[in-house]
Amino acid sequence: MNFITGKHLSRRTFLRGAGASVALPFMDAMVPAGRAWRDPAEGFTRLICIEEDLGHAGGSEWGDSQYLFGPAKIGRDFELGDNSQLKPLEAYRDYLTIVSNTDCRMAEPYRAEEIGGDHDRTTAVFLTQSHPKQTQGADIFLAKSLDQVHASRYGQDTVLPSLEVTTERQNFGGGCGYNYHCAYKNNVSWASEGRPLPAIREPRAVFEQLFGAGDTAADRAKRLGAKKSLLDWIVTEVADLRKGLGAADRRAMDEYTTYMRELERRIELVEAQGGSGEERAMPETPSGVPEQWAEHVELMFDLQILALQADLTRVSSFKFGAQSNGSFPESGVSKAWHSASHHGNVPSAIMEFNTINTYRTDRMTYLLEKLKNTMEGGASLLDKTAVIWGSAMGDPNLHGHRRCPLLIMGKANGALEGNLHLRAPSGTPMANAFVSLLQKLGHDDIDHFGDSTGEFPLSFPRGAAASQVGA
Repeated sequence: MNFITGKHLSRRTFLRGAGASVALPFMDAMVPAGRAWRDPAEGFTRLICIEEDLGHAGGSEWGDSQYLFGPAKIGRDFELGDNSQLKPLEAYRDYLTIVSNTDCRMAEPYRAEEIGGDHDRTTAVFLTQSHPKQTQGADIFLAKSLDQVHASRYGQDTVLPSLEVTTERQNFGGGCGYNYHCAYKNNVSWASEGRPLPAIREPRAVFEQLFGAGDTAADRAKRLGAKKSLLDWIVTEVADLRKGLGAADRRAMDEYTTYMRELERRIELVEAQGGSGEERAMPETPSGVPEQWAEHVELMFDLQILALQADLTRVSSFKFGAQSNGSFPESGVSKAWHSASHHGNVPSAIMEFNTINTYRTDRMTYLLEKLKNTMEGGASLLDKTAVIWGSAMGDPNLHGHRRCPLLIMGKANGALEGNLHLRAPSGTPMANAFVSLLQKLGHDDIDHFGDSTGEFPLSFPRGAAASQVGA
């Protein structure tokens, strides 16, 4: 297989076997020699959206004064103090755009009957910035989410317009707390006003969605029953492809298939441990789900990266946390996470909550490192991607939705400069920052989103003097 003028691999090439369909990463062989060509995966920015449910310690007035989220300095070259929740991300500061002090008022109660339902609204509000209709019936109503706005424009020619994953147990029944449908509490992504997009919790299910397509259901069942790697079913196709590749592409192909095989092996280990019959610390956890939250997170990050790398999707959302009362003793605090969030505005208790959140934030270094080390056409995926992390909860002790955290990581194909802290004037909707972000992602026609009142620029004028918070 020689790739000469006019002959090249399609960016949409799949290696197919019985019950398997493996897309390829970008390679030099996909560029035709001597001919003008444009990669269909160029001209857009990939988007990963990560939702945290319980806000942050910097949402309290005391926590804000201690710079537990937003740094003291506004502008470039800010300092992340030792107690900052973002301190674990120090090595990636050139990719950080920190947006502090924005509000998510759409998560607040509008009517007396809605008081107390803040947790049931928070997840739904983060990417929609709209107010959920209080109902347990089929007449759920919420606006289209930011990730789906992006997927509608840039994800329609991929296998999956978007990918939705979670580490949390899903309750698909109608009734959750305070007369809210469980769809609001469970789902980050909304394709339209009444159509939530359920997230997948089990890593195997995500892997099969990405790579398990085959000619028939029987083919897929046979492959899964054989307990062999998916790559074993396309070994001939891989070998034939490698013969026609140059040295650089062979290395890229080998790295990609090794990554895939290692991920599949880790999933199999989780399933073997869960199905061993041994007593589990969390008996209600399905056998295909890791008991350790950090391991679960890493598997889900790897699956999203593979999907982006192969251009199977360009948009993903990740429900990173919920109001479950699980604990993270590995953080150094044994207190349950949700209990810790109700810190009573006591500084020592706020710091315990902050310690847990810092541990959870540290998990994102795994994603950033993998994105930075995954190259495509001379640039890393971290340079080509925007990663949104945040919450529609500000101070969880008060169930407050002011002073909410928002962090944007990556360079978004040069649209974001990074190394920047932007503090919004009090009363600024987070939706204003989302309007500006959408415009930077190529949605020039969007001037309103959710409860936005305008734009909040995600840039800092060159030559402008940096300032201190409150100065």
